[in-house]
This record gives sequence, structure tokens and C-alpha cells, in this order.
Amino acid sequence: EQSRATGCGNLSTLHSSSAAQPDLSSHLAGKTYSDLYELSVKDPDTFWGSIAKERLAWTKPFDQVTDCDLSSGKINWFLGGQLNVSENCLDVHVAKDPDRVALIWEKDEPGTEERITYRELLEMTCRLANTLKSYGVQRGERVAIYMPVSPMAVAAMMACARIGAVHNVVFAGFSSEALAGRIQDAQCKFVITCNQGVRGGRIFDLKSTVDKAVKSCPSIQHVFVAKRTNNSVPMGKLDISLDEYVFDYTPGDVFGCVADIGWITGHSYVVYGPLCNGATSVLFESTPVYPHPGRYWETVQRLRINQFYGAPTAIRLLLKYEENWVKKYDRSSLKTLASVGEPINQEAWEWFYNVVGDGRCPLVDTWWQTETGGVCIAPLPAEPGAEIRPAMAMRPFFGIQPALLGEKGQIITGNDVSGALCISKPWPGMARTIFGDHQRFVDAYFKPYQGQYFSGDGAYRTEDGYYQITGRMDDVINISGHRLGTAEIEDALDNHPDVPESAVIGIPHEIKGEVPFAFVVLKESASENQRAVVEELRHLVATKIAKYAVPDHFLVVKRLPKTRSGKIMRRILRKVAMQDTSNLGDVSTLDDPSVVSEIIEAHKQYRSHAAKK
Repeated sequence: EQSRATGCGNLSTLHSSSAAQPDLSSHLAGKTYSDLYELSVKDPDTFWGSIAKERLAWTKPFDQVTDCDLSSGKINWFLGGQLNVSENCLDVHVAKDPDRVALIWEKDEPGTEERITYRELLEMTCRLANTLKSYGVQRGERVAIYMPVSPMAVAAMMACARIGAVHNVVFAGFSSEALAGRIQDAQCKFVITCNQGVRGGRIFDLKSTVDKAVKSCPSIQHVFVAKRTNNSVPMGKLDISLDEYVFDYTPGDVFGCVADIGWITGHSYVVYGPLCNGATSVLFESTPVYPHPGRYWETVQRLRINQFYGAPTAIRLLLKYEENWVKKYDRSSLKTLASVGEPINQEAWEWFYNVVGDGRCPLVDTWWQTETGGVCIAPLPAEPGAEIRPAMAMRPFFGIQPALLGEKGQIITGNDVSGALCISKPWPGMARTIFGDHQRFVDAYFKPYQGQYFSGDGAYRTEDGYYQITGRMDDVINISGHRLGTAEIEDALDNHPDVPESAVIGIPHEIKGEVPFAFVVLKESASENQRAVVEELRHLVATKIAKYAVPDHFLVVKRLPKTRSGKIMRRILRKVAMQDTSNLGDVSTLDDPSVVSEIIEAHKQYRSHAAKK
């Protein structure tokens, strides 16, 4: 709780570049970005200590700011201090401005949004916390939260934090097996869920999934069930029904992060970050294309969203549609655009910046991870008027010291260089362990490069010292001895005006070791001219990278297999390319599982056509 609350200060990353420097603390007031960054890495005790004292409400002040040793995985911040993140998110703001809107619940059907004030969210949280305690939930115990994006889900997180219980938020698209595994790993005694969920015009069962999961989870003592729909569901001896609440309307500033709370982006930038900073946060329950491809921008117009934070995969999806789906809606309320989840390619960045933002909103390409708690590298904050380059994370956040390391573990100095992206010094928002397996935590993040936090990503440092993320280090293909990131090939393919998105995986080759296999989505206008487009793509990759990087295989598909959060499920593509579709594994997290059969059929036709040549 301590590290998450402190890490929430980097919500300032998404503020407009024309705004003043972040109001971090009175001790740091008036300093430039350069001064602040230098202080954050040279004297982290003064930097983070002053912020923590002024920005957070402590029940017991801390005695020592930090005690960390990355080589052994020892991460300690604000030693001796005690706080409650729920009180920092709610009580602090209720005392000052109780009727400020905390959440805007953008429900599945457009125009049915509900607004929840900080006072109402606090009341809901306290009622739920008291209910949980009355059924035995105590400090330190684990509670699985398996709910759709909703105010009740936020209240469930806050109620657990208020009690001191550990919440394990499980994405509500996971199967019963996946849910059971997470319950077992965390040794949860309680589950909070809903009867059903609603998304993209479809109703999906949640309670029945929980029922199946808990059959293999003997640790579960109670299942708390809230109502999202009016449909009844079977209730058993473990089940406790939760009452609904009703909310009033109060206007307020709007922070629009459209991520699911089951992912870290939802934790930090839908719930804890905005609420700790007293912002109004949007809870987006639907999809980018329901009931039409203009849903995001209709929502921006109706809710007057000021900051819009979304995933590159969603942006690439919307690229396929006419610009009118964006331009027909008023987006004048937008001040800042931001992307999260993976590197954003050039074409998607340009479309997001020029079409959605009309070329007037700073576009912040943020890099961070579940393990980092919050944004680590991003174009903002920076000096007023500082340069923002397309598709580049650019500048380290306060306290973050990036380092590029070579294959032999050496630190790569200078600029215009590439390597494994590590972070040299600890920061307050970073993970401190893996529950129940600290050695795994040490082995995964601190053993690969001694004394460094290893992100698993590769990066390029430009001649000017800016950072560009090149993709996962394990998404590297070795083609005849040439190591090449799949993201680099995808970026080249996505530069073609008729390709809104693509996915590249590596498959074995008898001579070359590995070769790229490209799955390509074309715009409808180019669907009749596939052969010509593929030839243009071959030339594009050869020109932008090298001839050896040209994929051996191009499979044109209608869409890619994505989770409901927009992540491309590459292991399915790899199995299709390898003709190993007998055991695809868990596909329950896919937004639409029928896409798998579409791709398998397209691959069969591709192989049949190739065999005739």
C-alpha cells in the first residue's frame, strides 16, 4: 500500500505540457524539471521524503526513507511509517470537497453513465468493509476480486485496503481454471464477484464461473455477490448477497483511462492514481467499437474527458475505420493523449495525434510495467515546451535511472546504442516481492544483470539521449545469426497505409534457424488487392530494415486474436503457424474466441494455395 500510494504521484505525467511543473511539495517548489530529476536520482531521501510527508496522510510518520539493495532484491521504503491507501484516496478528499465527482461509470450502453462523488464512494466502501469484516475478512488475508469495471469493483478494492486485507484483482474474462489458479496461488479465503457482466451488448456469466472455480479451492470461506444485471443466479451455502447503491450527479474534471481494473493500468490509473490525487476517473465498461467505432470519441464528447489514456492495439483497431467516426464528435475537452501497454508504432501515433487530438494535444507514449507500479519513462513531465517525438517514451520519470546492458552484462555507455533495459536504482513504486516466492522475484528481476532491475525489454538510446522501447527481449528472432525484434518488423509493416495492424512471430527454419511469419490485417479498401500489398510490404521491410528481415510468410487475416484488454495473444498465432492447433490452451481471455477458427481456416487456405505453386 505504501509503495502504490507514493507511486501515484506520477499522474502528473499525463498533464499538459503547457501546465506548470508538478506540485510535488513545498520543499521542491520552483525547481525546473532538470533540477527535480537530478535531485531525485542523487538525493532520493530528500526528494521522495518531502513528497511523501506532504502528499500523503500518515497514521504514523516514517523514520527512514529507504533501505534497498537491488542485488539481493531487498526493497524497503518509508520504514516505520504506517498509512492506509483507502484513507488517502477517499477520506482526505471527502474532508475538503465531499461532492466532487470521483468516478464516472461509462456503462456498456452509451448515455447511461452514472456519477459517484467521493462521499458516496467512501460510504459504499465503509459499508462493504463492514460487511466483509462481519464475515471474517481480517488484516493480511487475501481476497479475490472477480468483477467487471464498476463502482462496486473500486469499492471492493478500497474496502480490502481499508481493512488491511490483500486484494487479488482477477480479470473478469479469465476462465474458471485461470481464476482457480490465482485463488490457489494467493491462498484466498474470500471472493467478491457479480452475478453477471455486460460488455459490447452481450451478457456473460460471472457467478457460474466462480462456482466452478471454488470447487477446486477448499480455502474459500465465502463468496460475496453483487448485482450488475437483474437476472437471478443460483446461490449456495458459501454465497453472500450484496445490496446495490444509487448515485447522484455532480460535475467534475474527468480523467479517462479506458483500461480494465483487472490489469495494472486499471489499478494505478483508473483507481489509485486518480483517487489519491482527487481526480474524477472514468470507469469504461464497454468496448472501443460498441455500438459503433466512434464509441471512445462519443464518450469524450458526452463526458467532457480531459485526459485520454488508451492502448496502441485499440488505436490500431480504430485505424481501420473512416476518420469521420472520430471527427463527427467534439473532442475540444481533450488536453492530453497517452498510450500504454506496448510500444506504439509511427502510423498509430500520427493518427492518434493528428486525427483524435487535432495536432494540439501532447501525446504521451508511456513505458512501465506491472512490476514498476507506475510510469517510468515518458515524454512528460519535462521543461515547458520540451520536444515530444512520435512513438518514443523519451525521458525517465523522477527517480528512474535507466541503463542499457549488453549480452555479457556490461553497461553500455554513450548514445545511439541499444541493449537490455534495466533500472539502476530503486524507486518507491516498485514491486517488493512475489507473494510466497521471494527467490523467484530475485531470480527473475535482479539475477540476469547484477545490481540492476531487469525489465525484460530492449531499448534504444538516441543520439540525443532519449529512450525508445524496442520490445520484449524474448520477442527476438535469430535469423541466420541476425538477432531482430519482432516489434521492429511490425513497425515497418504498420507503416504501410493499408495495414492498420500486424503481428510477427518466429518459426523454425532448417537453414536459417528462424524466420519471421507475419499476420497482417488490411483495410477494407485494400482487401481486393492483397497480392500487390504483400509485395509492397516485402519491399518496405527490406528498405526499412534489411532483406534478411523480410517475413518468409504473409498471412492476411480479418483480425488478430486479442484479449479484452487489447493484447495480441501471440502464442495462438505461433501454434497456428506451426500447425499445432490441437491444444491451443486457455482462450477464455479472448475478446471473441471465434477469431481463432477464422485464422486457422485462413492458414489452411494459405497452405493449400502454396502447395499448388
